[in-house]
Amino acid sequence: MFKNDRKDFEDKWDDIKIFVEYGMLTDEKFCDRAMKFALLKNTEGKYFSLDDYREKIAPLQTDKDKNVCYLYANDAEEQHAYIAKAKAKGYDVLLMDSVLTPHWVNLLEQKKDKSRFVRVDADTVEKLIAHDDKIPEKMSKEDQEKLKPIIEAEVDKQKYTVQLESMESDDQPMVITQSEFMRRYKEMAATSGGGMGFYGELPESYNLVVNVNHPLIEKVLNETDADKQKQLVHQLTDLALLANGLLKGEALTQFVKRSTEMI
Repeated sequence: MFKNDRKDFEDKWDDIKIFVEYGMLTDEKFCDRAMKFALLKNTEGKYFSLDDYREKIAPLQTDKDKNVCYLYANDAEEQHAYIAKAKAKGYDVLLMDSVLTPHWVNLLEQKKDKSRFVRVDADTVEKLIAHDDKIPEKMSKEDQEKLKPIIEAEVDKQKYTVQLESMESDDQPMVITQSEFMRRYKEMAATSGGGMGFYGELPESYNLVVNVNHPLIEKVLNETDADKQKQLVHQLTDLALLANGLLKGEALTQFVKRSTEMI
């Protein structure tokens, strides 16, 4: 089908991909054959063979260590903001929503030399594909040292690690990311049926990335009224959580109330 009727094969791929992925994960000989016809689908609904896709993205998505970086999302709706930022940089994003995706990308990294799969919400867009160029910091190191404890005082430090980073000034003031390594292995543990229980038992953890170049973050630092400063930090962190579907229950109720009062 792949050779003789590629369009028909692509039309059927979403229905058969989990069987192909499972076969590749469990049978070495089948895996070697399937590497020639397995497909990748991007968020625009276009299909590519593994070799064709690597050729497509290599010019722009090769990092400073010469790894070709495959960006992917598992939910195009929930991760729309991250996908949009990646596309604005000229990157292509795959849609990989199979229950076997964590295992399959691990396999592909082993089979494809100098390849790295990163979910699009695993880091800020500037760091998803590491290059040597960096965005200049508008905030001094001294001011950053003053800012960090102000942010940390208002978040759950057991769940969120505050990171100060230099991003474009028109990016979001705060962004939630989750380590590709830890998230992937937790997902693998959930579907492995044992043997990876350690990862599955680890608590959920996220990074709260603070954009030190954003005007609102500078406003937080310069606010002299402690209550207003606290309210502003709460509002900004809640917006970041809301964008990731992590703001729920009482915290969501308080956010709505606070937003109404601020308006």
